[in-house]
Formats: sequence, C-alpha cells, structure tokens
Amino acid sequence: MKIEGLLPLGRLDPGVRAAAPLDIGRVADDARRAEELGYDGVLTEETKDDPFIVLALAAQATSRVTLATAVAVAFPRSPAITAMSAWTLARLSKGRFTLGLGSQVRGHIERRFGLGWSAPGPWLRDYVGALRAIWASWQHGTKLDYRSEHYTLNLMVPLFAPAPLDRPDIKIELAAVNPYMCQVAGEVADGIRAHPVATPRYLREVMWPAAKKGMAKAARGDADFAMCVMPLVATAADRAGLAERIQDVRARVAFYASTPTYLAAFETDGHAETAKQLQALARAQRWEEMPALVDDAMLDTYAVIGTYDEIAEKLRARYSGLATHLEFTMALATPGEVDALRAILAELKRP
Repeated sequence: MKIEGLLPLGRLDPGVRAAAPLDIGRVADDARRAEELGYDGVLTEETKDDPFIVLALAAQATSRVTLATAVAVAFPRSPAITAMSAWTLARLSKGRFTLGLGSQVRGHIERRFGLGWSAPGPWLRDYVGALRAIWASWQHGTKLDYRSEHYTLNLMVPLFAPAPLDRPDIKIELAAVNPYMCQVAGEVADGIRAHPVATPRYLREVMWPAAKKGMAKAARGDADFAMCVMPLVATAADRAGLAERIQDVRARVAFYASTPTYLAAFETDGHAETAKQLQALARAQRWEEMPALVDDAMLDTYAVIGTYDEIAEKLRARYSGLATHLEFTMALATPGEVDALRAILAELKRP
C-alpha cells in the first residue's frame, strides 16, 4: 500500500468539534516534513481553504511525494475551471498531481453553492468526460467538441489553450460511498476515494464489485485502479492517551452514522437501526447524546484502535488486499511521536 498524509500533519480527528484551521503559511514545511518522514503522498481536503492553492504550495516544496485533492468539490466549478487548475498543478508538480473530486450532498449544492441539483452519478460522469475532452484538446490541439446531458463545450481558442504537458496523464479519483457512484468511478475514473465509513466488509462486498461492474462496462481492467481509504484511527503512545482519542473517534462515528447518505455503509455491517436513531438525534440537534449510542462493537467496526506499537499491524491486517492507498495521521507534538510515526510508516509500507 501507498501511505498518504493529510495536511496539516499531526492534526487529530476533532470528533464533532470544529477542526483547527490549516495554517497556510506552514503548508510547505508540512509537505517537506511528510516527504522526509517517508510518506508516499500528501493530501488536502476542501473545507476551509482552496485545495488547489494548498497543493501548489506543497508541490513547490517537494520533489517525490504525490499530491492529491481528497477531495475537491466538483459541481460548483465548471469543468473548464477545474481542468485549468489541474493542468497547472500537473505542470508544477511534474506529473505528481491527482485530481480527487467529490459531488457533495444536495443541501450544500443548493444552499451553500446556489446551484440546481441533479442526480450526482450521471452528473459526475459527464463532468469527468468534459475534463478529459478539454485536456485532450490542450494536449493534442484537437477541436473541442463535448456534448452530454450537463455540458456542451465546443469553443477553445489558442489564447486560452495552455501548452501541452510532458506528463499529460492526469489521474482522476472520485469520492464514493454508494454502489452507483462506485460504478461510475470504475467506468470513467482512475480510482475511488473511499469515505471513512467504508469498512473492509463494505469495500469487499459493495465497493469493489460495483467498481468492477463499471470497469467491465467500459471494457477496462482493474490492474491500475486505486482504492484509497481514509480510515478512522485512534492511536496514542499508551492506554491512557488512547482513551481521549477513542472518545473523539466515537463521536465521529456517531456523526457519520447520523448522515442519511451513508446509511448503506451502516446497513451492510448491521448497524442500520443505530444509524437511524442517530439521524433522529441529529435532526433534533442533540449532538452531545449521540456518541453514547456507538457501543464498542460498532466502534471497532468503523475505527482502527491501538497504541503506536500496535496500529500498523492492525491497519495492515484490515486493509491489505483491499486498499491500494491508505491515509494515516497521528499526533506529532514531541520528538518521540515523530520517531513513532517514522517507524509506523516503515511498517505500513513493508511488502
């Protein structure tokens, strides 16, 4: 497995509290540190900062690690805008950039971004097709002529067409939870960015089969298809420190289970009724009561828990053969934690 680190390094899961903001001035230092520690790649998510700007800073500070948005929200940006951002990052990073895209849920698309809603699977399929058509036009100088349900693109003039890339194969990965989106990813993308609620069972029984269905539809093989997991992890140097981390991760499981979009992932592992109870509490904004509904069996299903000397083995046992990429982050407040992370990364990358 390739091991990726989410920027900023060392930021712990905040449970249901607001996450600490990323310090944009430290991105370059964090990216260099990730490369030195042995990470294969660095990631950024679109929450409070523009992910493309963050990765531009990381690209300039590094030479080896891959860089990926995990993920950028697709629909509020036109395909032409996203195509340009990705093209620029691919050039700056000398081919190390991967474009991770997500659809977001209906409420955010309509009420935060002010757009009309459409079924996200077909829409994202059209979006990826538009990106690839734009990139092909830039790389080969061919006429842009892309027509789909959501996009008609047929204008590209030399003034606005960037120069070809030395490494033009920009990978696209799609955030996916439900089977249909996994199928779309298998059909048109290079990989899946799995949600943290994707357990090994869900990956094995739902996500991989759906992705392979999409690959078969497009007459593609799965040899180079990426399954990138971002597991919920509670880890610390000892049992005493682990207790606080467990509390935060339990709250995060409760939050995810309260989201109707993710219900299928909780049904597969037998926790649908608890998820429905948590949905009711969330609607009533009774956030403090939610973590108590996540018992230890449910927590162990959706989170990986262990001390620093246990966690690598537990992650390998859970995801070997299912994940091609694994995101792992832990506290980095002391020299001892930095040394522990270096050892964990080496163990996770062991053949």
